[in-house]
Amino acid sequence: MADPRFFKTPQPLTLAEIASVSGAVLQSDHGDKRISDVSSLQTADADKISFFDNKKYMDAFQASQAGACFVSPEHVEKAPKGMALLVSKNPYKAYALAAQKFYPEPSWTKTYIAPSAYVDPTAVIGSNCIIDHNAYIGRHAKIGANSWIRPNTVIGPGVEIGTHAVVGSNSTLSHCLIGSNVRILPGVRIGQDGFGFAIDPTGHVPVPQLGRVIIGDRVWIGANTTIDRGAGPDTTIGDGCMIDNLVQIGHNVKIGKHVVIVAQVGISGSTQVEDYAVLAGQVGIAGHLKIGRGARIAAQSGILKDVEAGTEMMGTPAVPLRDFFRQVATLSNLIKKKTANEE
Repeated sequence: MADPRFFKTPQPLTLAEIASVSGAVLQSDHGDKRISDVSSLQTADADKISFFDNKKYMDAFQASQAGACFVSPEHVEKAPKGMALLVSKNPYKAYALAAQKFYPEPSWTKTYIAPSAYVDPTAVIGSNCIIDHNAYIGRHAKIGANSWIRPNTVIGPGVEIGTHAVVGSNSTLSHCLIGSNVRILPGVRIGQDGFGFAIDPTGHVPVPQLGRVIIGDRVWIGANTTIDRGAGPDTTIGDGCMIDNLVQIGHNVKIGKHVVIVAQVGISGSTQVEDYAVLAGQVGIAGHLKIGRGARIAAQSGILKDVEAGTEMMGTPAVPLRDFFRQVATLSNLIKKKTANEE
């Protein structure tokens, strides 16, 4: 059970209600059975629901005391006796939808502006917004309805934020247009100067950064991530992107829809990342490159040239995944031969 100091105690749901909200198929005649909470396989008891989608945890699944569990069709026969099963092709997604039902995001029905917040008279604040303590809303900024600006956050002049957005504490937004249903975690910096200089031995000359950052709807931006504004063209982030903590996105970068960017990725200026690509942790991408639709880049890879759509890459400099493992195997065999000869 989630710690009640941080999470509101959920209201119980029936298995039928859980099946309805999750899209899973209930394989039980006990749709009226009440479930009190979500839990892990290891800690769940008879009134909790869990999920199983990784064969690595088969032993935990078969030993689990959970009263109900989301499973994929191929694992139905391996479930422990007496466990109610909700069958889904994507058990983790079904679990996520159920968990959202147990733990809905907070809502409010009126606008609240903290006494210590500053809102410029020209700013437009939508209905049912919260502007928390020490927040700063600059001139002509626009905040959409049902949005929450957390403490110590700066929303610069002219910034526009859509509806149902949350901007985390100590964030700074400037020169940007933000969509609806966006989640910005604490410490994010959006719209700051891009890293652009004319290199010269007598002294480097900063190039004015005259673009913006445009962020679509339903985007998640992790804590302490930075997204620089464009030098002339805009930096853009498409709908549905998931960006982890500590990511750096340079000026003029174009990110497509539903791209996943994991922690500590660095994307250099003027690079394009197309829809549904996945960049794992600590990937580094040189500037002016194109990462094709659906490409998958393994952790700590260095990308020095364009990546074709659907390609899986790994290593530095990155090569196709199969080639990388061939290189590893070849090097391993050479080391073994050298060691054998020395002996």
